[in-house]
Amino acid sequence: MNWDFSFAGLVLLLALLAFSSIRILREYDRGVIFQLGRFWKVKGPGLVLVIPGIQQMVKVGLRTVVMDVPSQDVISRDNVSVKVNAVVYFRVIDPQKAIIQVENYLK
Repeated sequence: MNWDFSFAGLVLLLALLAFSSIRILREYDRGVIFQLGRFWKVKGPGLVLVIPGIQQMVKVGLRTVVMDVPSQDVISRDNVSVKVNAVVYFRVIDPQKAIIQVENYLK
């Protein structure tokens, strides 16, 4: 009887491990995979298998991001106060560089 519970527990543990290792990336996402803390490769789109505990995946979006810059009051050369509004459009070209070389590329 103890073997039945042990076997069922082992099967449940293996099923949870297999389920947690499967990741799905959409067409506009890439996954930067680190293996034991070092860069390993960029994967995606599609089905990606990650070994839990050994590999870690960081998802990076490749779509164009729109960021609103806070408006600022500036004074022109002729001493007129002007309010400047700006919008920044950017997108990630190289997911590896966006994750490794930039601390937080979305800020």
